[in-house]
Amino acid sequence: MKFAIQVNSSPYQSNAGYTAYQFINAALAAGHEIFRVFFYQDGIYHAFKYATPPDDELQFTAQWSELARLHRVDLVVCISAAQRRGLLHSDEAKRQGKQDDDLADGFRISGLGQLVEATLVADRFIVFG
Repeated sequence: MKFAIQVNSSPYQSNAGYTAYQFINAALAAGHEIFRVFFYQDGIYHAFKYATPPDDELQFTAQWSELARLHRVDLVVCISAAQRRGLLHSDEAKRQGKQDDDLADGFRISGLGQLVEATLVADRFIVFG
């Protein structure tokens, strides 16, 4: 089965993102495919490169980056939600005259078209948060 996932809540607001992460790992272990993970609303906080939680807490951004690296999972961050919250990739930062490059490895910025495509391609679409 092919899944598309949407994550809407911040890693520090609820456990929805971590639940999504666990679901994805279980689905991959069972032989399913994850077509795309779309981070929307406060879910974009999972993609901040410079987030530095205390050492005794889960390292959400690093876990997502590792998931993308190991399993080639497409991690897409909504550009509108990201801009509203100050998350800029180097290309967008240059366009806006800023120096930022806040996007963690394994994530990419795109629009809602990527979410629509994911819902059309996947067998199941699941929203967390």
